[in-house]
Amino acid sequence: MSARSGSFGSIALGGLVALALASAPSIAQAASTVLLVLDQKDRSLAIVDPATLKVVSRVEVGEDPHEVVASADGKLAYISNYGSLMTPQHTLSIVDLTTAKTLPPVDLGGIIAPHGMCLVGGRVYFTAEGSKLVGRYDPATARVDMVVGIGQDRTHMLIVDEDGRRIFTSNVNSNTISVLQRDNKNSDNRWLESVMFSNGDVSGWTETTIPVGKGPEGFDVSPDGKELWAANTHDGTVSIIDVVSLKVAQVVDVRMKSANRLKFTPDGRQVLISDLGNGELVVVDATSRQESKRLSLGHGAGGILMAPDGSRAYVAVSRDDYIAVIDLKTWSVIGRIVTGQWPDGMAWAVRK
Repeated sequence: MSARSGSFGSIALGGLVALALASAPSIAQAASTVLLVLDQKDRSLAIVDPATLKVVSRVEVGEDPHEVVASADGKLAYISNYGSLMTPQHTLSIVDLTTAKTLPPVDLGGIIAPHGMCLVGGRVYFTAEGSKLVGRYDPATARVDMVVGIGQDRTHMLIVDEDGRRIFTSNVNSNTISVLQRDNKNSDNRWLESVMFSNGDVSGWTETTIPVGKGPEGFDVSPDGKELWAANTHDGTVSIIDVVSLKVAQVVDVRMKSANRLKFTPDGRQVLISDLGNGELVVVDATSRQESKRLSLGHGAGGILMAPDGSRAYVAVSRDDYIAVIDLKTWSVIGRIVTGQWPDGMAWAVRK
């Protein structure tokens, strides 16, 4: 795998600037880098200054927001309105980050329960649990230009290669990881995507389904592209997949109540796993596969976001309504970001 994209994409933080205390829109305009945090129960997006750890603006973003990605120029945020399978939603919210205002949402029609998100090549990839598929929205044409059926239950999170030719998904209720790979022999990508959109044809893609532990949710691909680690929510284990052979190479018991999200540090040496059941953050050495640290953060640890320079990790302590800021050298909590109710999905927005 080449450079990683989407949830694990490489983003240059640049210099973080202190933000002047002004109105919300002008604060958003002045920021070169902002942290985006979704508060699920408040149905809002919090825009945070990472230098001061303060919320500088808040925007309403629709029902049950779960995951967020930002455009490459840092001007727009795209958000999945989920609703699970009980009250499934069918929209993607869009926020103008320069004005801190919500734009008209993307109505997905019969595509329901969108959740995981990844932005590659200017287009927004998303999972849709209720429709058992991966879709792609093109902001340039304002349409969903690709849908690929997965055929697995609760396709939840996803990672997309930077060239869009390989997609990884976690399928919670099927206890699998899916790997979609595009046929390299077909060079006419636009034609292929048009066919898939118009009649559901998935020719040109191959899908490999890999059985893992019970309830895989959060997962990540190592920075060198050689391994995929999947956190299995229901049995407290991590399945380690060899990305070349597409087979499980090892299963590690991390002794967790409800392993929720999993992220490699940017240098690939450590793996962070959050526990939604008891609020712990478990750190595993990527080479030895042994636990190196266990932190108690509060109640209900969820989303994890890395500072691209490798200095910090941001962990949503959902039930306690804050983001814990972890120093990755000392493995200590060095700050808190008080957000709204039930923070979870996070992303960086970098103004170009």
